[in-house]
Amino acid sequence: MNNFVWGALLACCSMATPLWAAGPAPLVYDIDLTNRADDQFKVTLHVDGLKPENAVYQFASTAPGTYQVMDIGRFVRSFKAFDKKGNELATQQMSTNQWKIQQPAQLRQITYQIAETWDTPVKQDVIYRMCGTSIEKDHALINGQGVFGFPQGMQATPLAVKINYPMEWTVGTALEKNKDGYFLADSYDRIVDSPILLGRLTRAETTIGGAAIEMYTYSKTDQVTSQQLLNSMQSMLQAAAKFLKQLPVKRYTFLYHFEDESWGAWEHSYSSEYIFKETPFSPRLAETVTSIAAHEFFHVVTPLNIHSELIQQFNFVTPTPSQHLWLYEGVTEWANGAMRLRGGLTDLSAYCTELSQKVKIDQQLDTTYSLQKLALTCYTPEGQKQYGNIYNRGALVAGLLDIRLLELSGGQRGLREVINELTKTYGPNRPFPEKEFFDIFAQKTYPEIADFFDRYVKSAEHLPLQEYFGKIGILYKPAVASGKKLPSLGMRLVQANDTIRLKQVTSPLSQAGVQENDELISFNQQAIDKSTISIVREQIRGLKAGDPYEITVRRNGQPVPIKATMQEIDEVNRYVFEPDPQANPQQIQLRERWQKNS
Repeated sequence: MNNFVWGALLACCSMATPLWAAGPAPLVYDIDLTNRADDQFKVTLHVDGLKPENAVYQFASTAPGTYQVMDIGRFVRSFKAFDKKGNELATQQMSTNQWKIQQPAQLRQITYQIAETWDTPVKQDVIYRMCGTSIEKDHALINGQGVFGFPQGMQATPLAVKINYPMEWTVGTALEKNKDGYFLADSYDRIVDSPILLGRLTRAETTIGGAAIEMYTYSKTDQVTSQQLLNSMQSMLQAAAKFLKQLPVKRYTFLYHFEDESWGAWEHSYSSEYIFKETPFSPRLAETVTSIAAHEFFHVVTPLNIHSELIQQFNFVTPTPSQHLWLYEGVTEWANGAMRLRGGLTDLSAYCTELSQKVKIDQQLDTTYSLQKLALTCYTPEGQKQYGNIYNRGALVAGLLDIRLLELSGGQRGLREVINELTKTYGPNRPFPEKEFFDIFAQKTYPEIADFFDRYVKSAEHLPLQEYFGKIGILYKPAVASGKKLPSLGMRLVQANDTIRLKQVTSPLSQAGVQENDELISFNQQAIDKSTISIVREQIRGLKAGDPYEITVRRNGQPVPIKATMQEIDEVNRYVFEPDPQANPQQIQLRERWQKNS
């Protein structure tokens, strides 16, 4: 529905007794932000014509791209329903996220207050701040699923939102606003996909690849501005446009929040949202922000244009994971690095260092946990423990897939080219079938790719890093002696829940009395706990080979004091990627193709 039709509908309607045109009646929400003292959003829904199948009002149990249980109903206060005369209708809370209206045909208005997630303590399933809500004296953050619900059966119904906020505030969002001041969304999915940042914001804009880029920033003490951020991101945005050939959006909005804590970012189809601890603007901050933004910005391709039917028809009632998380996050993280390398924003040496770091993190997690299993368990505690690896193993697998595609095509068609082709087949309203996408991808490329998916996405076979990177003349070495010596405790300190365990105990430490898996409770008379472990690690870094130290371990419930001496070990660089000085012309040619956009 275009803005003109929306404007006509809303202009002719009384909010108390709307007279909707033919077709589905939009859901009209009012949010009052004039009284913010109690940290609660005051929400009113105006609706008419509900049927018995619409009697349950649903709040979100989760949201696309969060991969966490949210249960927004936990934050709802004072839920009430009214008929056209203002008489209250009976309601019943059926579950954490559902309220039933007893006479849906009589319903004209629902009111409720919903607490912000940032400052409302919960015992479990703490909501990531970039996915939550906040309401303060000089700003507010609205993520749709944290404020709005919908009558069941009306998830695809258009809706309009009017926000009553201080006149001096600026509003940042990817949503369009009509002449009557209503923000418009064609479905509940779209309002969830479109965060709103309001308040004392700075604003900057530019045009990249034919797309209007807008940036809105809240900075608690005005240390960071939108123009500073935009200036620092210009090269990245230009490189992204070249990598994608043509941006698949006409408008994109960045929302930045700088205050007390850093949490990260959340991608959306036409915007992205970032939560950082406020520090003075600096080259280091610019580099961090730009790197994260590069990942989030690439999500305009996947899942905006390339996504499965499970994402298209998202289940806000029961979390239903898609097995293609490797595509949504793994390929996106790979594209972040590839785009910066090919755009000249980073050199090959730095890119190799990034690869090394991803292998290191992968090796610290469960290497038998496949990307498919990670995707299908991402809403469970087990899956959450492995979830961060989608940005490491997921990106490495995507990188191997890129090399394999380039090899099979003689350097003509890598992962970038295939992804760009898929955006022409699919789109925001054309999802791919969840169960068939592996086969579709292989059919569009090469039969060998089906075997690749079986081994490295569906299963968790050892990644062939040495073999694949060797194809492009890059050596991969799991361990390389540097020729230098380093001081060493002779064991590793491994944090396990709230304890520090001693692992990989060497022979001299065993002779001193240390046993594998002892619990470390003190170091040089300094008790070990969460508040002191960083101090102890700093003390250890200051010791030299031959220096004595004392530890106390707990074994079988009893403290055991032990005296030991710092050892000396060979320094080993692990997971090293570097150009092969003896690469043959074929390898060099494929590497040059790998480093450039066609």
